[in-house]
Amino acid sequence: MSVKVRPYKKGGWEADIVVRLTDGTFYRERRKAPGATKADAKHWARDRESYLIRNGKPVREEDKEEVPTVEEFRSRFIEEHGRANRHKPSTLISKESIFRNHLLPVLGNVRMDELTEEHVQRLKGSLAKHSPKTVNCVLAVLNKMLRTALKWHVIEALPITMEFVKAPPTVMRFYDDDEYERLILAASQVGPLVQLVVLLAGDAGLRAGEIMALEQADIDWTHGLITVQRSEWRGNVTVPKGGRSRRVPITQRLRSALLASRHLRGPRVFYRPEGEHVRARTLRTWLEQTQEIAGVRATGAIHILRHTFCSRLAMRGAPAKAIQELAGHADLSTTLRYMHLSPGAKESAVRLLETPITSPLHGDIPETNKGPSRSP
Repeated sequence: MSVKVRPYKKGGWEADIVVRLTDGTFYRERRKAPGATKADAKHWARDRESYLIRNGKPVREEDKEEVPTVEEFRSRFIEEHGRANRHKPSTLISKESIFRNHLLPVLGNVRMDELTEEHVQRLKGSLAKHSPKTVNCVLAVLNKMLRTALKWHVIEALPITMEFVKAPPTVMRFYDDDEYERLILAASQVGPLVQLVVLLAGDAGLRAGEIMALEQADIDWTHGLITVQRSEWRGNVTVPKGGRSRRVPITQRLRSALLASRHLRGPRVFYRPEGEHVRARTLRTWLEQTQEIAGVRATGAIHILRHTFCSRLAMRGAPAKAIQELAGHADLSTTLRYMHLSPGAKESAVRLLETPITSPLHGDIPETNKGPSRSP
């Protein structure tokens, strides 16, 4: 078995693949490989070699089923991949939106096995006014769709090698201690439920959907813990983001706020005065009022309080793994984005350079070129 890549006579690269099939015979395939570089062509050829080893000699063209277009495969991908794997409603709606607004207008009529680098560049061009994060989200959906089609044998090989755009690191905005304390005080002026929202997000790191779906049975008064095991989005109650529950210790002031808000209206912690469940719009309105009173930018975005929770833990020396568990991050790399210092802490660190050294410095690496010691 071998894979060779050589320049193609009409430009690009030709892949020459030889594999041994399960019946002991050899099969050779030579064809132009997708991709602009030799490395891309080699990567595609290796994937093609693996496909031939697993699936054997390709079916003749006249016996093949016609490969669907991106638009024709969209519904199957959403239903048989997304819904079958129990993706969250927000994830499914996001993918539907990406297909409707970005993929179908540019690539809808293109057969999936005929996608080229030029098509991807055209797609990137149509997204020029969007942020790099949005562009990569669109490319990720396209890439996942193609890999799913390959897994289901709808296509024989990946037609393109996806190249994502470089995105600058995300700057996590958070409140410093003074701003956060002003928010808690301002929230108490708006109402006890509003103060409880601020503390659940800022002292326990709950997301907006997790706050809305929180039930009184989730609070362990004996051990001082909150079990975060559900989240609500547009009326749909699912597991929290990341797919698993977590337990968060309760601070003393959060405990007091929870005790002050206990009621007999129903299983949930939050209800509107008329007895309905609290929705995301209500939380935004409550937080906007609080932010205005506290003298900070009024955005209504609760997630900044979650950033504050993670950042305050990091600045106080909490290990990244502990923050990951408390915040419910599926990947540690997400937690590491919060492991930054406040501007004041950075300034204090630099000021150490201006502090006189009170004792001589000694290296902690022993010298290795000393000769044998001699007696005086």
